Amino acid sequence: MTTRSGPTTRDTTTVALGLAQIRIALASTYIGQSRQILTASNSLGALANTKYSGNAEYFRLESGFPLQEDAIFPLRENAMMECSFKEITPYNLAIAVGADPSSYTDTHKGEIYLGTRTAPVYVRMEAIYTFPDGTNKMIIIFPRAQVAASSEIDFQAEEAAAIPISIEAKRADSEVSGGHVIWDGAPLGKIIWDDGTLTTTTTTTTTTA
Repeated sequence: MTTRSGPTTRDTTTVALGLAQIRIALASTYIGQSRQILTASNSLGALANTKYSGNAEYFRLESGFPLQEDAIFPLRENAMMECSFKEITPYNLAIAVGADPSSYTDTHKGEIYLGTRTAPVYVRMEAIYTFPDGTNKMIIIFPRAQVAASSEIDFQAEEAAAIPISIEAKRADSEVSGGHVIWDGAPLGKIIWDDGTLTTTTTTTTTTA
């Protein structure tokens, strides 16, 4: 008979430790894909942190005297991935300022124009988290997202600079321009668990909405 109590571990392969890899590309190129499609070449590279947030606000129905809650109903929902990238490249900084990163192909060559910000481009974000067992993965996909950031490069004497950005999921269903019917049931994206048997999608479908 066991003498242990409290929240003991049920499955060690489900415990998260470490950071997710963040991959970003233009949303319009891959909007027709519902599975992981981006490769390591789309990665932001080394990161200081990664954090997923799925927020919701609720209306609370109350009745009686004194008032007591009968139910709650969701009013709004959003999803966001926050991270700070260490590799300061034209591609990464273009993402941070909301520009189209696809033309920035050289690690040490390019120009970012200041004072010209417009609405951030729509990007696809895939966060690939590999559990410590090296096999199981959790994949967060925002098929159509925008990056919100105030660019700050904090140069330190003995610590790598890390630029924080927030990748905010936007609607990707067929009723919005730039969306796709495959996202009608998951307009902000999805979280996929992969035990190592899922295959990466290799075909592309462009916008149909």
